[in-house]
Formats: sequence, structure tokens, C-alpha cells
Amino acid sequence: MKKILVTEDSPTMRSLLVAAIEAMDGYRVIEASSGFDALRLLPREHVDLIITDINMPDINGLELISYVRDNPNYRAIPLFIISTEGSDRDRERGLSLGADEYLVKPFQPERLQQLIRDYIG
Repeated sequence: MKKILVTEDSPTMRSLLVAAIEAMDGYRVIEASSGFDALRLLPREHVDLIITDINMPDINGLELISYVRDNPNYRAIPLFIISTEGSDRDRERGLSLGADEYLVKPFQPERLQQLIRDYIG
């Protein structure tokens, strides 16, 4: 079973992400409500993919990406951003920090599911 860490401060959006992922066979979601929660979970859980929002309290998604990409234990984990921030500048910034994909809310669940399959099988 593949594990996906979903880091999203909005309970509603987190539920939508979880539902889209768990509709697929062979995937389990670990939920984090903030970047700080994600950082606490990473040493305790092996994850195959990280999905993060950008705008969150405490540690934002861009800081989380920087931490993951700077850490040899996590840098190879595929990382997606799903955010309301949809400008080219925001997208370029997220990708330049090391995100593999950048989706803008509202996103198409089918697109997310296809990207998950493409990156982790």
C-alpha cells in the first residue's frame, strides 16, 4: 500500500483530497493540518508522496518543500502543490523550490489521480 501525506489546513479541502485519493485502490492517506504537523510526521512515517498547500499557519508549503528537498532522507519523495495561488509567478516559485507538480484549486480529482499513478504507480 502506497502512503501519501496530505498537508492542508482547511478541513474541507483535506477531506476532498483524501476522498479523491482513497477512491483509488492501493493508497492510504496520512493527514497533516499544517506544515509543522507534516514535519513531525515525516520521521515517523514512510511516505511515497507529499501533497501540500502553500498558505498554511506556522510553516507554509514553500518552507515545507525547502525542508524536504534539503533533507537527504526525504529529497527523493515526489511532492505536489495544490493551492489557490495560481499565478505564473507562484507556480514558478513552487516548482523552482522542488515541487514536482503544481495544481490550482479547484482541481480535477481525475487529474490528481492520474498524476499520483504517474509518479508512484
